Amino acid sequence: MNCTIREMRKDEYPFLADFLYEAIFIPEGVAPPPRDIILQDELQVYIRDFGEKPDDICFAAECGGRVVGAVWVRIMDDYGHIDDETPSFAISLYKEYRGQGTGTELMRTMTAELKKRGYKRASLAVQKANYAVKMYKAVGFEITGENEEEYIMTIKLNEE
Repeated sequence: MNCTIREMRKDEYPFLADFLYEAIFIPEGVAPPPRDIILQDELQVYIRDFGEKPDDICFAAECGGRVVGAVWVRIMDDYGHIDDETPSFAISLYKEYRGQGTGTELMRTMTAELKKRGYKRASLAVQKANYAVKMYKAVGFEITGENEEEYIMTIKLNEE
């Protein structure tokens, strides 16, 4: 599938609610949570008022005229929070577009943008069982912390 990676337009930011839900890792054999789970404060931090802060950056994957994925960052107190200078990643693709390299391209596009803007590093949190851990490592993220269920991963962007 040939997708184009581009900046997400402000009028498309409402799509981030869908992508936030799609980003929830659901282990094999586990029923997905109800859609309104994204209304919880710990998840709303990813999308509430997106675009209003200077560190809010988002790229979309568009295939055949349809936005099918997104990667976005902001400095927020989320699961992958490191400090108030380090943006945290969120990424999601609709299921039928996964495993085709689009997520990797989204990640590379965002890391290049963050480097260009002078950020020293970026972070994310990911469930240990999530197949995406391999992709995050492939684009340069390293495991720098963990708890029972998740890895905290960071990528160095510019020298400190």
